[in-house]
Amino acid sequence: MKAAVHPVAVLDPARERWMLWLLALTQFTVIMDFMVMMPLAPQLMQAFHIGPAAVSGAVSAYAWCAGLSGLLAATYIDRYDRKRLLLTMFCLFTVSNLACALAPNFHVLLWSRAFAGLTGGVLGAIVMAIIGDVIPAGRRGAATGIVMTSFAMAAVGGVPIGVVLAAHFGWASPFFLLVVLSLLVWLGAARVLPSLTAHLAATPVPLREVLPNLLALLREPRHVQAFALSVVNMTAGMLLIPFVSPMLVGNQGLAPLDVTWVYLAGGCATLVTARMVGRWADRAGKQTVYRWMALFSIVPMLLITHLPQLPLLALMLVFPLFMVFVSGRTIPLQALLTTIPAPHKRGAFLSANSALQSVGNGLGAWLGGLTLQTDAAGHISGYGINGWLAAGLSLLTVWWAARVSGAAPALPLKA
Repeated sequence: MKAAVHPVAVLDPARERWMLWLLALTQFTVIMDFMVMMPLAPQLMQAFHIGPAAVSGAVSAYAWCAGLSGLLAATYIDRYDRKRLLLTMFCLFTVSNLACALAPNFHVLLWSRAFAGLTGGVLGAIVMAIIGDVIPAGRRGAATGIVMTSFAMAAVGGVPIGVVLAAHFGWASPFFLLVVLSLLVWLGAARVLPSLTAHLAATPVPLREVLPNLLALLREPRHVQAFALSVVNMTAGMLLIPFVSPMLVGNQGLAPLDVTWVYLAGGCATLVTARMVGRWADRAGKQTVYRWMALFSIVPMLLITHLPQLPLLALMLVFPLFMVFVSGRTIPLQALLTTIPAPHKRGAFLSANSALQSVGNGLGAWLGGLTLQTDAAGHISGYGINGWLAAGLSLLTVWWAARVSGAAPALPLKA
């Protein structure tokens, strides 16, 4: 039987552009919040007298709680105006960053990171649900590319500025910066984002049926195939990403402040390539582009985990390759995922997917931390093992992506 075709709202081009950049800035704060923990790892290790595994534990705490929050969100995300829900969760996310900034010890910071995961973990699903509601399937690659420039913006601006602030004013200063930025973005989003309630036209699911419907969502073969791809993709990346900064400091001998330049180089590269990858996905097909990006990402994965001793300039040339392909493959994947469910299930599907991606993030960070050892001189060993595991999982996604298929495209409906 042919799947039902559902309408989506259409905004005028100017408002659509503003909306996409506001969503990108929302994602920027969430991604900076997640990413800044990684280059801060050496300072956190020194401040709290902890090792790399403890830092990866804090990253995992965020990821596990984001996963739990995402699963819970799948039970209510399609019941509310997308804008109102986004603003509510963004407000709580801002409070979580204030709690991180004020943490007096590592245990309080760990709980604050868990709170950040509970709040920030839902925002990505809401952002992608808005894109799915407003942008036709044929342009979602380009739209996702715009929103995914948030990753590059976080790497180019957010993380380097956060590291510089931490070097001069203490590790908590990046979280204070995030509080200020989040407040400004919240005000902009409240003014620019449209109210989105078209998905509420469908009859609300009775609360007694929410859990069975969620389980049914997880049992549908097309959904399961997409969820599996998401989890493995994220696990592969997180086997490596949290440990780049400790490796650069411990093995390459960089000062924590010099790590800023490495991240800046990687962010500049992804800022240029993110929208190019999105447009490529619209032209050549989201599955095809994902498979090529995942395949090419294996080379920088193995390169970054088997580096000889290199000067700073050489590291600034190598790291962009890693950033471009490992982060870039997520652009066609996210665009593909918006096409998987029927529109009235999109919010729940993307919430569940966001939750499972967070599980993949937590699993990768946890497994990656298990393989690493730090000697008395601060050198980290075992990173090469992570590289081979990530490469193997990436090969698996290249094969698995061909099994993922979407629902029928939506018809445009003037808002």
